[in-house]
This record gives sequence, structure tokens and C-alpha cells, in this order.
Amino acid sequence: MTTSVKPPVWFWIISVIALLWNLMGVYNYLNQAFNQVSLLESMDQAQREVFEGIPAWATAAFALAVFTGLIGSIGLLLRKKWAKPLFIISLITAVAQFIHWLFISGAVEAFGPSTYTMPIIVIIIGIYLILFSKQGIQKGWLK
Repeated sequence: MTTSVKPPVWFWIISVIALLWNLMGVYNYLNQAFNQVSLLESMDQAQREVFEGIPAWATAAFALAVFTGLIGSIGLLLRKKWAKPLFIISLITAVAQFIHWLFISGAVEAFGPSTYTMPIIVIIIGIYLILFSKQGIQKGWLK
């Protein structure tokens, strides 16, 4: 006999916020992938050079990070424990992308110190979503 533990209301609120957060990530990826001309027009020459120099592996890491995060968020809403490994993959690939962006590409010099802000926020939220899904598994909210 299997019993299901009903998650509290705040579980659903956080899960919906996670979904919206990851949808914004997917939007940013798709915008970067398919709206490059518009993005490049808003940049100065140094910023353009950094942006145009992003290697395929970093772009792939970005895509993997946002899409696994989105699917992980859907997993939370479906109450599936496979959300956790997807959040782990999302965080690892985001960190790989950020290592290139912040320490290899010259983005900080081209875009300024505020370039660190979004990667820090993404990493904090990524760690939180892993811990949140772990808690969901431990409490029986995710099966």
C-alpha cells in the first residue's frame, strides 16, 4: 500500500516560482540564440567581440542549464523525484557557462563588474532548488 504525503501550500508556491524563473532562463537563451542582430546592435565594440566569441560548448551549456532547469521545475509540479538530478545538471552546466563568461571571455572588462550579479543569483537559486527538491524527496512530497 502506497500513501502519498500532501505537500504544503508553500511547496506549490515555490514550485510555480521555480517554473517562472526557469521559463525566464529559456526565454533569455532563445533570445540570445535567435535575436543576435538586435542584441549586437545594443552593444559597443568590446561587448560585441565578447558576445561573438562565445564558444559552442558555452552556448550548449547555457541551453542545457535552462532546459534541464525548466524540466526539473515541471518535475516539482508533477511531484517527481527526478527533478533533483535535473537541477544538479542545470547548476553544473550553468557554472561551466559562467566560468567561461566571467573568467575566460573578458565579459567583466567589457560589461563591467555588474556582470557578476546574475551568475551569483543563478547559482544561489540553483543550489536552493537542489536542496528544495532533496527536502521534497525526504518528506515524501516527491515520488
